[in-house]
Amino acid sequence: MRVTVPTVQRWKVARGERAPIVMVTAYDYTFAKIADNSGMDMLLVGDSLGMVIQGLSSTLPVTIDEILYHTKCVSRGASRALVVADMPFLSYQVSEERAIEAAGRLIKEGGAAAVKVEGGEAIAHTVKRLVDLDIPVMGHIGMTPQSLHRMGGFKVQGATDAVGAGSREQIIRDAQALEHAGAFCVVVECVPQDLGAAITKKLSIPTIGIGAGPECDGQVLVSYDLLGLQSGEHRPKFLRQFAQLGEAATKALAEYGDEVRRGSFPSASECYGGTSQARVESAPRGKKTVSCS
Repeated sequence: MRVTVPTVQRWKVARGERAPIVMVTAYDYTFAKIADNSGMDMLLVGDSLGMVIQGLSSTLPVTIDEILYHTKCVSRGASRALVVADMPFLSYQVSEERAIEAAGRLIKEGGAAAVKVEGGEAIAHTVKRLVDLDIPVMGHIGMTPQSLHRMGGFKVQGATDAVGAGSREQIIRDAQALEHAGAFCVVVECVPQDLGAAITKKLSIPTIGIGAGPECDGQVLVSYDLLGLQSGEHRPKFLRQFAQLGEAATKALAEYGDEVRRGSFPSASECYGGTSQARVESAPRGKKTVSCS
């Protein structure tokens, strides 16, 4: 059964009756299919693609067109999971009109079921406007990567008694402002465990934690990180690697290269004979296609 926005909202109410919500990032069709088949509840087309896919040092340069392209790929591969598309930097901060246009494209052209925005009280009016237009919105508070320069780096937020942006009190107000604006859930990133628990208790909408403790209603990780594809990169404290696919892929590619150089690939059994082995098969709607065997 397809996961929908109302489904996710109901899971908050049923927190004690079902397992926590599981979300991972996805950036292409193949990964989306794998994640979908593994039972993920939500797939996030994150602006983290700037760092994971493009090799950038932050998410700031990512554009709406780049998010849109990857959202199209992911939405084609997801048959059950709810697809959420990130709103990149300056796609929603400039004006409500620009936010509506950008979010609308991700829904209409990209096939996403919802969009995600970073920030709290300062963007609550924009969230409300989007929700009023039937565009579901996921919030994102705590350590917000688009606020990299204000925070002075990717740092834990709400860990001190400081006041103002990044303080414990402000993060709680941000969470409540997003709920009041109509967000259907909120990502809570890199905050102390007790703060993640407090926010989860205060809100009637689900919280999705990433470095915010197990008391959140769900968890999200970057797929490339949890699969061990980011070898040699900085590993945050909250990241658990469930596989080492980077090492496995490097080994497989090295073996392929060795066999090509030795002349052992392709072997005789991997070559076609002197006569064509292609056959023409019937395809849907009367079309013909050639497949090799």
